[in-house]
Amino acid sequence: MMRFILPLSVLLFATSIHAEFKAGAAVVDISPPKLPVLVNGGMLSRYVDKITSRVHARAIVATDGKTELAIVVADSCMMSREVLDDAKKMAAAKTGIPAERLLISATHAHSVPASMGCLGTDPDPSYVPFLKEKLVEAIAAAQAAMVPARIGFAKANAAEFTALRQWIRRPDRVVEDPFGNKSVRANMHAGRNWDDVTGESGPEDPDLSLISIQTKDGKPLAVLANFSMHYFGDKDIGADYFGLFSDGLQKRIDPEGKMVGLMSHGCSGDIYRTDYTIPEKDRPKPTMDEYANGLLDIAMKAYAGIKYEENPTVAMTETRMTLKYRTPDKQRLEWAQRVMAEMGDRLAKTQTEVYAREQILLNERQQTEIVVQGVRLGDIGIATTPNETYAITGLKIKAASPLPHTMVIELANGGDGYIPPPEMHAWGGYNTWAARSAGLEVNAEPKIAGAAIAALERVAEKPRKEWKLGNGAAAKAVLALKPAAYWRLNEFTGPVAADASPHGHDAVYERDVAYYLEGPKSASFCADEVNRAPHLVGARIRSRLAGLGSQYSVSLWFWNGMPNDGRETSGWLFSRGQDHGLSVMGEHLGIGGKSGHTGKLIFFSGTNDKNLVAGKSEIPRWQWQHLVVVRDKNQVRAYLNGTLELETESVMAAARAPLECFFGGRSDNDSNWEGRLDEIAVFDRALKAEEIAKLEAP
Repeated sequence: MMRFILPLSVLLFATSIHAEFKAGAAVVDISPPKLPVLVNGGMLSRYVDKITSRVHARAIVATDGKTELAIVVADSCMMSREVLDDAKKMAAAKTGIPAERLLISATHAHSVPASMGCLGTDPDPSYVPFLKEKLVEAIAAAQAAMVPARIGFAKANAAEFTALRQWIRRPDRVVEDPFGNKSVRANMHAGRNWDDVTGESGPEDPDLSLISIQTKDGKPLAVLANFSMHYFGDKDIGADYFGLFSDGLQKRIDPEGKMVGLMSHGCSGDIYRTDYTIPEKDRPKPTMDEYANGLLDIAMKAYAGIKYEENPTVAMTETRMTLKYRTPDKQRLEWAQRVMAEMGDRLAKTQTEVYAREQILLNERQQTEIVVQGVRLGDIGIATTPNETYAITGLKIKAASPLPHTMVIELANGGDGYIPPPEMHAWGGYNTWAARSAGLEVNAEPKIAGAAIAALERVAEKPRKEWKLGNGAAAKAVLALKPAAYWRLNEFTGPVAADASPHGHDAVYERDVAYYLEGPKSASFCADEVNRAPHLVGARIRSRLAGLGSQYSVSLWFWNGMPNDGRETSGWLFSRGQDHGLSVMGEHLGIGGKSGHTGKLIFFSGTNDKNLVAGKSEIPRWQWQHLVVVRDKNQVRAYLNGTLELETESVMAAARAPLECFFGGRSDNDSNWEGRLDEIAVFDRALKAEEIAKLEAP
């Protein structure tokens, strides 16, 4: 079931004369009046009786004379839709702002009072009513402070302050979940041990976005920031780095005034501050203050260049959807009931007990209602999700937004848990284990992302943008050589890998692919944009290409996630043959493992590897390499980064050449690729040396 609430003003604003834009902001202390208090953020229940720093709700109210709305960011780990619906109803009665035009979000601080039940922690019964009243107070105070205003936007790259915490484990290093099953192929912080993993499971979002509101004469009123980084916590009650950053904005921009700084939570379900791609001894280890101040330095440079819009249109729309929980089957429910019976009335003490309790709760609830909103403030869009949303989802929403500037605020209007993209559910891990913290249906992510994009379309009164990365010099060089097919592999999701050539030979991603990671940097494939690439988790990309015969060439970039000696064969890069087996006319090129030719290119044709030949160079792990394979009738040559690496004779009759081509795997699915591939081009001729040189140095 889905319904959305669309104010009449959204339909009429385009033909109306703009009234004066007004805005106000306020800060209200929401620190617990009574200690000790239950605190969210951990697996087990805990009370805290000490406050290190005060926690706050920060609010902005804005109107263009027709539509009035409020945006609230509260220092909370998460707040349930039911609690926030109550608070919105109370605020609407006090301020006259309709409940559907109230956006209330949590910072996701992990050291603040519990206002929602999650895993081993219940909401603090005395704190929740207090929080509702304070949220209403913040909205009313911001409304009372409204004055004529203007608005502007800035965005900066803060990549050094955010990184992937969700890493893909090697196929031989899968571990158990709380239910006793060996299902964990990807998990948080697995990148601590490089020997266990093949790489990150998705992209980061480095955007530090700022919405600045000033009076007409340039006096600062509020700055709403948005950034994708999970948290930087404390053991006692405190506002996390979110509070330090918010206070820091006020001190740097308006030290003598009352400007309100707000740091909202970007899409951070798979994001953390520790970059596991850096060796442990070299990783920065900033304090919370150092982290916040470093981010503030970047913000202030962006803030200095903001240009302002005098009379922005204000619009807001809300969608409510009913989504199902992934409820336990009969076997798991019986297991959970046995565990709970043994616990009796005591609190959970182990991870297993926590997840047993969660199965009971999901089975009781079955489904839930979630809220998605879209906001327009002139040329600026804000989309919301009520979840711990992965960075790739935020990037999808922003890429499709019809407005020039967009931020995505997560954990807004509810706390409905992690929503990994559907393909990631197969890899298990904490972010997928069925619980209130990660219990929504497998297809929740595309449904919620789609609802957010549709909300932006409604407030903008424009269709979503068609997403496409541009062609840089390297991509143009490939296209100039007129490939039979060229897969840029820049997709946000599968199963189609679009052909960038004019021939329409789309390929297919097989299951278990992490999309939209960073591609090769050694060539300018995307001009000013980040080139993107998929990470294959034992999957393949496949295509049927008629007409290749016994003269063809393949150009591709690869990044090996496996240690060179991690298994018998490190992985297969390219294969022609019949699916599910080896055929007499098949041929296969990969990288050798511990069975021989470790880390070197290997090639064989036919049904066994007795005629296997190997290259000369050991290829380093986790580095982009360029490969060109050229078959010229019975002659096969492989070039690594422009240098001839192996050469062999291999008989192939043009009339019997296989149609099936596999990239990132062998035709029989042996030792499929664990790592990234990108920019695959297939040519229906044997490339000459000067053409290969053009692919290397466009």
